[in-house]
Amino acid sequence: MLLRIQTAEQGTKRVEVNASDSTAALYEKAIAAFQLPTPKAYRLFRSRDLKHVIPPGSSTLTSSKLNHGDMIYLFKSDAKVGNLVQGKGEFLVPGSSVSDVSAASSQSDTSVIPVQAVSNSDIVEDEVDRILSEMNGQIEREMNPLLCSHHKKNKCVHCIPLDPWDEQYLNEKDPPVKFLSFHSYIRKLKSGADKGKFVFLDDINCQIVPGCAEHPPWPNGICTKCQPNAVTLSRQIYRHIDYVAFQNSAIIHNFLNYWRKSGYQRVGYLYGKYEPHLDVPLGTKAVVYCIYEPPQSCTANSVELLEDPDEAQVDRLAQLFGLLRVGWIFTDLLPEDMTKGTVKYLRGADSYFLSAEETITAAFLQTKHPNMCKIAKNGCFGSKFVTVCATGNSENQIHFEAYQISNQGMALVRDKCLLPTHDCPELAFVKESSSDQYVPDVFFKYKDEFGNERTKLGRPLPIEYLLIDVPSAFPKEEVLFFNKHAKNPFPGCNRDSIGESQNFGSLSQYFQQFSDDEFFEAIADFQLLIAVAKLDVYPMMEHLEELIDGMREQNKAAVNRWAQKEHWQTVSQLMKAQGGHGQGNGIAGSDGMDMSDFGPAGASGAFWDCKHCTFHNAEPKSSCEMCGLPRNG
Repeated sequence: MLLRIQTAEQGTKRVEVNASDSTAALYEKAIAAFQLPTPKAYRLFRSRDLKHVIPPGSSTLTSSKLNHGDMIYLFKSDAKVGNLVQGKGEFLVPGSSVSDVSAASSQSDTSVIPVQAVSNSDIVEDEVDRILSEMNGQIEREMNPLLCSHHKKNKCVHCIPLDPWDEQYLNEKDPPVKFLSFHSYIRKLKSGADKGKFVFLDDINCQIVPGCAEHPPWPNGICTKCQPNAVTLSRQIYRHIDYVAFQNSAIIHNFLNYWRKSGYQRVGYLYGKYEPHLDVPLGTKAVVYCIYEPPQSCTANSVELLEDPDEAQVDRLAQLFGLLRVGWIFTDLLPEDMTKGTVKYLRGADSYFLSAEETITAAFLQTKHPNMCKIAKNGCFGSKFVTVCATGNSENQIHFEAYQISNQGMALVRDKCLLPTHDCPELAFVKESSSDQYVPDVFFKYKDEFGNERTKLGRPLPIEYLLIDVPSAFPKEEVLFFNKHAKNPFPGCNRDSIGESQNFGSLSQYFQQFSDDEFFEAIADFQLLIAVAKLDVYPMMEHLEELIDGMREQNKAAVNRWAQKEHWQTVSQLMKAQGGHGQGNGIAGSDGMDMSDFGPAGASGAFWDCKHCTFHNAEPKSSCEMCGLPRNG
């Protein structure tokens, strides 16, 4: 009998087989027909949606229900593959960034399509997910003295534990819990008689399923089998993060200082950990330890993120501390009264909470940080990545609001279906289909003036349908992991535009605040460690792991022992040679400095501070290296 086999790259070929042949023999003939170099990397599927694999083995074609003339599909695959990027043979492996797939899709007419569910053993969930999955989750209740008349060891309908998704309990909390935690949502799905045996989570797909042989490729043809379904937006009943907690207020104050000094807006990435949130049943909170400010071009009304050559190194430093990127923060602040320190009230129910452009950016960042999930068909579902906006509240004080974008919103942005509007920040616009891209209809529901529920096409689309608000606050008892001292912190990254540079002068000035026995307090600064890792005069990154181990364990003795080793003492001597004064555990700066910077001028130990920008200049310069103004001008 004849079977038709189709691939995305080479089209369709016919192979002749016997009904008694094994599926393993079918694989051999398929590989030979297409002359594929790595046969073990490919799989045969019964349908174009790639949900039903034909496993190679001893089963006959008859027992596999393959008949003469059937069309089957050959795609590159792997046991650990979650998503296949059709047309290029590239894969999104669980744990990798979705942005890689987005970039590939934008460069060629490729599509991300779901494959069979990934094996649970292949998925590495976050530690907080493993902790919450092992928790009972039931909400314990005390005996009601008016209604319970049984022994204290017994339970009745009035005191039996409640399920973590109990709606009445969540509504009666103060403040009420508006969204289920993600793990409560999973428990609810698994609460049926089958205990969730057939529960799998899957994102919506807004792209044409490729490989359809019944018509030419879009825009010359499309059918119901490969056409994505229309989307009706619904209120997401759960959220992946239930609370955003900053360890201390100094984290935010240091970040806001850029706006205070320049009047320009600012963006930063939040580094921290995910932990159980005990105030919400099976809840998760993002705990922020520090903020990293990437290279960016800032104005009073906008921020443009630039290419970051240090991104991988910063992430590596964070990983050594057991931290990861949990979100991003941006400012939208306009001063109202400079004498009172008040700011304008810009965002609210009468205007907007997040603009369409901010929402699309937030959704894009969420796709870059997917949430690994064992019951998701492709190994990941949604994201824990949070968005924090610093803006003015109704009392004209600086206020912080946190959000996440719904999974539907993430899918619309991932598949490039949304655009911001030109003059209405609260509205997005669903793209119309073109010769380059088919876009399904996206609807949202609303109530008319008579209270009747209506459905409307999302052109335009109110952005609030995609937003999930998340509480955020500072703890009553602040925790100091970095910056344990009350002295001036080391300058933040990429702040040269306001005269705060991570160079030798700032490093020298920073360490002058500390004595020799305060090295443990001095070195506990994430911004400082970034500068140390980038040293040109002496490579330090390879030596930092031992230091960070001691800092992570809060072992002062181990940190001080590290400071006495050769690599750090070499750096200290370089600082002394440059003319640094103060304690012996000094540090030499980087900022592109080479050994010629340690010439006679620097060795003389003479420095002067610019009275215009306070930059620490070395003799014999007559003008400031930072602002260019004359020394005595």
